[in-house]
Amino acid sequence: MSSPLWRRPGIAPAHRFWPPGPSPPSGFPPVTLVPPLLLRRCLAEFIGTAFLLAIVIGSGIMATNLTDNVALQLLCNTTATAAGLVALILALGPVSGAHFNPVVTIADRVFGGMKNREVLPYFAAQVSGAIVGVIIANLMFSLPAIEASTKVRTGGGIWLGEIVATLGLLLVIFGVVRSGRSTAAPFAVAGYIAAAYFFTSSTSFANPAVTIARSLSDTFAGIAPESVPGFIAMQLVGMVLAIGVIWVLFPTIGEVADEILLRHDDISPHDSSRTDSPEGTSR
Repeated sequence: MSSPLWRRPGIAPAHRFWPPGPSPPSGFPPVTLVPPLLLRRCLAEFIGTAFLLAIVIGSGIMATNLTDNVALQLLCNTTATAAGLVALILALGPVSGAHFNPVVTIADRVFGGMKNREVLPYFAAQVSGAIVGVIIANLMFSLPAIEASTKVRTGGGIWLGEIVATLGLLLVIFGVVRSGRSTAAPFAVAGYIAAAYFFTSSTSFANPAVTIARSLSDTFAGIAPESVPGFIAMQLVGMVLAIGVIWVLFPTIGEVADEILLRHDDISPHDSSRTDSPEGTSR
C-alpha cells in the first residue's frame, strides 16, 4: 500500500482541521488539506515582496510628508526598509528562503539551491507581489493606484552603482550562509542595504522586481519607466560578476545553496516522519 499523500517525499505535510465542538465520530475521517510546497513558497515570496515594496514606497511618501530635508528623507526611507527586511526575512525565510529578488533566485539556481521548475513561479510571485505592494502604498496615502514615475535615474555613475549594489548584496548573502551563520543573514542583508542606500549613487535598487514596481509610483522612491531597462541590465551584470566571485571565494557553496537566505525545510517540524541529524533536517 502506498503511503498517504502527506507522507510522500517532497509533499508538504497535511494540516487536519475539525470545527470546534464534539470530537468527530469514530471512523469518520477529518478533512485533510495538502497545500503544495511550491504554492506555499510562492505565496511567501508574493507576500514578502509586496510588504517590502509597501515599506519602500510608503516610507518614502511619509518621509516627504514630514520633512523637506532630502538627507533626512533618505534616512527615513533607509531605516524603514532595513527594519522591514529583517522582519520579513525572519518571518518568511523558513517557508521560501525569503529571496524577494529575481537575481537572488537566479544565483541560487546556478549554485543548485533550487530546481528549474521553481524559478519562473518565484519570478512571477516576486514581480506581481512587488506591483501589488506599490499599489497598496499609493492607495494608503490617497494617491492614484498606479502613476508612472517621472524621476529619471540614468548615467554611467548610477549604472555602476547598481552593478556594485547587486554584486555586494549577493556576496553578503552567500558569504554569510556559507560561513554557517545563516541565522545572521536577515541582519547582514538589512545592514548592507542600509549602507548601500547611502554609498551607491543609485541608492541600491539591486532587484529587478523592485525596479519594475517602483516605476509605478511617482513619489520619492520612484523610477521613471525609461530608466528601468538600464537598471535591470546593470543588476544582471552585477549578478554575473557576483556569481563568479562567489564561486572563487566559496568553491563549495553548492553544499548550502538550499539554505539561501534561511534554512527552509520541505517538511513541517511537527511531522513525525522527519529525520533529525546534527546539521538539521535531512532532505
